[in-house]
Amino acid sequence: MQKLNFMDRSDFDGISEVVKELFGKSDGACVTPPFYCDYGSYIEVGKNFFANYNCTILDVANVTIGDNCFMAPNVAIYTAGHPIYPDVRGAMWKYGKEVTIGDNVWIGGNTVICPGVNIGSNVIIGAGSVVTKDIPDWAVAAGNPCKVLRMITEDDKRRLFRDEEIDDEAWAEICQKLGW
Repeated sequence: MQKLNFMDRSDFDGISEVVKELFGKSDGACVTPPFYCDYGSYIEVGKNFFANYNCTILDVANVTIGDNCFMAPNVAIYTAGHPIYPDVRGAMWKYGKEVTIGDNVWIGGNTVICPGVNIGSNVIIGAGSVVTKDIPDWAVAAGNPCKVLRMITEDDKRRLFRDEEIDDEAWAEICQKLGW
């Protein structure tokens, strides 16, 4: 982690090698330093993973992240927790609860994912969310606490930002790239 955080930000190949070393495996993973974790060895990322600046993953337990997942700046994933009762907590005891994130997930900036949460595939988590409970596949969810706002449907294919749609030229390029 320290090696990654002190690398030249333009050394993309070097960063890629250090990310592979840190996570144990990765295929096309990109992490924009600084990045913080407890161990790294309990983090498994799928193909084309991207974490922007200041990603923090407290991997006291396993963190499994699927293919094509993107994290905006300041995303935090916590597997660590402490007991409720103050005397027990004061004994410096902690626990870890696994976090799982499916494929094709986009997590907005300043989001916190709490211990034990499972986020399904094809999900968008809005910026500033605090995810305390599981989120199902194909959901747009946001808030504190994070709640499902709506499900993603075929009507969203050309949706870009709010009510804005992808223009025809860009849409043709996307369709060609996806083989549609």
